[in-house]
Formats: sequence, C-alpha cells, structure tokens
Amino acid sequence: AGAKASGNFVANFTFHRGPVTSVEWSRFDSAMLATASADHTVCVWDLAVERDAEEEAAAMAAADNALAPDDLPPQLMFVHQGLKDPKEIHWHHQIPGMILTTAADGFNAFKAFNVGVTAPIGVS
Repeated sequence: AGAKASGNFVANFTFHRGPVTSVEWSRFDSAMLATASADHTVCVWDLAVERDAEEEAAAMAAADNALAPDDLPPQLMFVHQGLKDPKEIHWHHQIPGMILTTAADGFNAFKAFNVGVTAPIGVS
C-alpha cells in the first residue's frame, strides 16, 4: 500500500510449461529454491549461479556431453519428471537436499545427487 510497483523482476524464470503449484526456499542454502508445477515436474534452482560462457564451451567440447537447449536457465540444477499433478513441495528439516512432495499419484521423497552436497572440512 503506498509504493507503486515498477513491474521489474529481480529474476524471472519461464522454464515450467504449466502453472507453478508450490515454491519453497531451502533451509540449508539461502540461494536454493524448489518449485513444483502442473507440468508434472519438480525443479531445484540455485539462484547464486550465473551463466559462464567459457565454462559452457569447455563442457560442450567434451565428446560425451549432449547439447543443452538454448532456453535452459543456468540456475536450474535438477528436474524430477513424471509426478502426476504435484501440489506441495517441502525441504526436509534435517537432511540437506532432501525434498518431499505430494502429488495425485502419491507421496514422494527424493534427493538429487548435486543438491545439498557439502565439502568435507578443510576441503574447498
């Protein structure tokens, strides 16, 4: 009330192909976000990641890497597909990277291998 909205976004991602049904910030990483969508996917995002053209070129030079679609946001860390109409998503309170979802086809728990990983003490 008072301040007029400028219409500018801090970030705007258009990856999901259906309405977003749930969003939750990670309890363990303030830049990590999980989303669920009516497009039957759950995604994990790392908003601290920025596109690095040099790193992308090096990754694509490897013979065993497939080309990423041009519209794939660099912040997208993980996509879990095949859930039927996911409605809610929550991060586990004690296991970093563990995500719980509810969907029309049941209750799901999963942990992406590249989410919630921390280096051992003394290793950077």
